[in-house]
Amino acid sequence: MTHAVRPLVISAPEPRTLDLIFTPEARKALHANYNVLEVAAEAVAGLDPAVLARVRYIIGQPPLDHTALDAMTSLRCILNVESNLINNMPYDVLFARGIHVVTTGQVFAEPVAELGLAMALNLARGIVDADLDFREGRELWGGEGNRSARLLSGAEVGIIGFGDLGKALNRVLAGFRCRTRVFDPWQPRSLLIDQGVEPADLDTVLAQSDFVFVVASVTSENQGFLGADAFARMRKGSAFILLSRAGVVDFDALMTVVASGHIVAASDVFPEEPLPLDHPVRGLRGFLRSAHRAGALDSAFFKMGDMVLEDMDLMDRGLPPMRCKRAERETVSRMRSKPVTVN
Repeated sequence: MTHAVRPLVISAPEPRTLDLIFTPEARKALHANYNVLEVAAEAVAGLDPAVLARVRYIIGQPPLDHTALDAMTSLRCILNVESNLINNMPYDVLFARGIHVVTTGQVFAEPVAELGLAMALNLARGIVDADLDFREGRELWGGEGNRSARLLSGAEVGIIGFGDLGKALNRVLAGFRCRTRVFDPWQPRSLLIDQGVEPADLDTVLAQSDFVFVVASVTSENQGFLGADAFARMRKGSAFILLSRAGVVDFDALMTVVASGHIVAASDVFPEEPLPLDHPVRGLRGFLRSAHRAGALDSAFFKMGDMVLEDMDLMDRGLPPMRCKRAERETVSRMRSKPVTVN
């Protein structure tokens, strides 16, 4: 394929880069099959209309207005590798024109689920605190070190949200023979039952779980919906593991209930990222902290690039994208997650 006839791809994957999401071999394939124009996200809408008219694909989710979209007469798909659907373009226009909007967030499901399992096991067995005590020479041996320990095996588990991450979490928990209840008002009961979990309302999930995993996206309807009342309904000594976005939680209320000793908690996400050095959660006992690193593995990032290449190849042949997850017109405008700033 000559340079003149290769389809034009705009690359604006901020905060990610092509080197982060494509292996050297995959990036070579990208440039062999496409004319790639790397542009700062904020500059995309201001490109020459003659350039915009040739764009077939956009890698990233740059802000686009109606004028820019009107000029993009060849656009077939926006491939969002940031993975949070951001309210920075007129989705109604995209859907009306049959332009796909897809995300690669499913690549994070398995690694985040595995770290969530590790967090649950740590909260159940006090692994990190026991290690720190050992280093300081104040370790407790045998049963003395297990006074608050419990098993994950056979426990009652609640999952809030059951998208790609919820399903991956359910898979990694399968060997622990848990009774798993799920709250997700966007999922039909039959789908949950087919996945081997019990559909339940939020009160039941909170009140009847030894471990509560939160993997719900932030939407226009659920911002901060897990607050002091929700935490008060949880079993004393139960564990709360936050893996999706901090926006679904009243974080001050979460810190307060952990400080009271009513529950223990773990989180991979925080209201501010990076977190200020003087933030009170840093010194909060009973709270396990991870710096939004659950999904940030090279293997996950590189899988993004492979998915993008496969879907662009399908669309080049007149077929729909199948590897990335397509945004839905009914829900895309309701997403409220903040864009990431650190990979």
